[in-house]
Amino acid sequence: MNGSDGRESAYLKLARELRTAILRHDYPDGTRLPTEAELAERHQVSRQTVRRAFQDLVAEGMVHRVPGRGTFAAPREEQYLRQFGSVDDLMGLSIDTTMQLVAPLRRQVDLDAAGRLRLGSDSVHTLSFLRLHEDVPFCLTTVYLPPVVGKLVERVPELTEVGARSRVTIIGLLDGRLDDPIAEAEQSITVGRATAALSEHLDCEAGRALLRIDRMYHSSRGVPVELAVSHFLPEHYSYRVRLKRNVR
Repeated sequence: MNGSDGRESAYLKLARELRTAILRHDYPDGTRLPTEAELAERHQVSRQTVRRAFQDLVAEGMVHRVPGRGTFAAPREEQYLRQFGSVDDLMGLSIDTTMQLVAPLRRQVDLDAAGRLRLGSDSVHTLSFLRLHEDVPFCLTTVYLPPVVGKLVERVPELTEVGARSRVTIIGLLDGRLDDPIAEAEQSITVGRATAALSEHLDCEAGRALLRIDRMYHSSRGVPVELAVSHFLPEHYSYRVRLKRNVR
C-alpha cells in the first residue's frame, strides 16, 4: 500500500529489501537477521517501521521470530514460495529463479492473444520459457507481445537461443526499453490441464491439473504491453497473497 503521494511506505520498502536479501541467500536458512535497533539505525527508520516489516515477512513465511533471541531466516522448502504484491516483486523473480528458453521469440498470427492485447492486427510476437528454482522446473510460460514491443527485444540473446538460461524477466527487459514504463498488472487464476507439450516440459503426465495464471501488463497510460500465460506444477509452487483490511 502506498502513501497519498504515491511513494512506497517505509515498512513496505524495508520488507522488500529484506525479502530480496533473504532470497539472495545473504541470510542463509536459520541465520539471525539484524535486530530492530540495528535495522532502524541502518535504514534511518523507526523501530515500529522495522517491526511492521518483520510482521509482513513472518506472515509470508520468510522469517520466524524467537522471543529473546531475535528474527531468523526460515528454512526454504523444495516448493517454490513467493508472495507477490507488486510489479516490482514480479520483476524480482530473477533474484532466485532461472529462465530457460523453450521457444524463441518469433512473430506469428494469434487471434486470441491479439484480441486480448487490443491490437488492430492479428500478429503478435511470442516466446515460451521454463522457470526453474534450484534447477527444478515449476512453470512454463508463453508470452505474447504487441509487434512494436516485440521489436524492442528481438535481438536479445536470452530470447533467441533455444535452451539459453538467464536470470532475467521479460518485464524487466521491457521496462528498460519502453518509453512508457510498465505500471500495473491484472491477473486471472484458474485450473488448466497439461497438454502433451506441457507434460513434456514440466515432466508430468498429460491431462493432469495445473495452476494457470494469466497476467496482462499495462503501461502507465493503460496500454497493454505483455500477456503472459503460465502453467505451474502445484507440488513445486505455492501461490500466496496477503489480503489486508482497511481499518479506520
